[in-house]
Amino acid sequence: MATVVPPRPRAGRRVGFIFILFLLLGLACIASLMFGVRSISVTDAFQSLLGATSTTEQAAAAKRLPRTVLGIVIGAALAVSGMTMQAVTRNPLADPGIFGVLTGASLAVVIGIAFFGLGNPVATMIVAVIGSAAAAVFVYTVGSLGRGGATPLKLALAGAATSAALSALVSAVLLPRVQVMDSFRFWQIGGIGGAEWDRMTMAAPFLILGFLICWLSAAGMNALALGDEVATGLGVNVLRTRLVSSAGAVLLCGVATALAGPIAFVGLIIPHLCRLIVGTDHRWLVPASALSGAVLILLADTLGRVITRPSEVAVGIIMPLIGAPLFIWIVRRQKVRDL
Repeated sequence: MATVVPPRPRAGRRVGFIFILFLLLGLACIASLMFGVRSISVTDAFQSLLGATSTTEQAAAAKRLPRTVLGIVIGAALAVSGMTMQAVTRNPLADPGIFGVLTGASLAVVIGIAFFGLGNPVATMIVAVIGSAAAAVFVYTVGSLGRGGATPLKLALAGAATSAALSALVSAVLLPRVQVMDSFRFWQIGGIGGAEWDRMTMAAPFLILGFLICWLSAAGMNALALGDEVATGLGVNVLRTRLVSSAGAVLLCGVATALAGPIAFVGLIIPHLCRLIVGTDHRWLVPASALSGAVLILLADTLGRVITRPSEVAVGIIMPLIGAPLFIWIVRRQKVRDL
C-alpha cells in the first residue's frame, strides 16, 4: 500500500506567516504599552516608543517598555527552547516544564539564595542554567533506561516525576526560611512585571548565544527527525548535534527562568501550532516559534493586567489556563495520529 506524503507547505505560505507574526508582535507591543492600571491612547504609546515622556500617559507607557521587551525575550526563548527539546528527543510532549528543566532551574536558584546568599544577576543566570542542565541530563538518563531507550512516554513520565520531586525539594528548602520565601515566592509564580534594563542587558549575550546555537543547529535537527541511522547516513554527527542543540535549549530556558521565573506551556504549545502552518523544517520553525512565543507572552501578560484591574494576574498564572486545554488537544491529536 502506498504511503501518503502530506503536502509540503509552500515558501510563500511560510513567508506570509512570518510577516503576519511580525504584525501581530507589533500589535501586541502596542497593547502591552496601552493597557494596565492606567489606559493609554495609541498615540501616546507610539510617542513613548520614540522616547517622548512629556505627558503623564507617555511616561507611564515608557515605564512599561522594559516589561514589553522582557515579554518578547522570554516568550521567544521558551518557545525556541521547547521546539529544540522536541527535535532532540523526537518527543512531541517535550517542554521545559514537563521535562523538569524549569523546576531544576528553580531549585538551583533557591539553593543559591538560601545557602550562599546569591544576589548577583549574572551569578543567578549561571546557577539557573546549571540547574536546568542537570535536570535535563537526569531526565534523559532516567528516560533512556530499560528496553526501547528514550521513548516519548518514558521521557514524559521521567520528567513529570522529576518535576514533582524537585518541587518538593524547593518547598523543603523554603519552608524553614521565611525571609527567603518572601523574596522568592513572587519570582516562583513567573512573571515579567519586575523587568529591569540592567538585568536584561546582562542576559543579552547568553540569550543571543542560545538563539544562535539553536538557529545554526536547525539543519541537524531536520536530520534527527529522520531517525539516527538516516541522519548518520547523511553525514550528521548525531551525538554532537544532540549535545549542541540541547546546550542551546538549556541556555535559553535557564536564562529565561532566571529573568522571569518558571513559566510553563510556552515551549510545548507554540512549536506544535507553528508546525501546523510552516511544516517541520526547523530553519523556519526557529523564527516562527520565537515570534509566536513573544506574541503569546505579551498577550497573556496584557490579559492578566486587564481582567483584574487595578491589580494584575501574573503571566505564570495565565499561561496554564491557556496551555492546559491546548496540551490536552495536542495529546489527543497525537494519539489519533499514532493509531
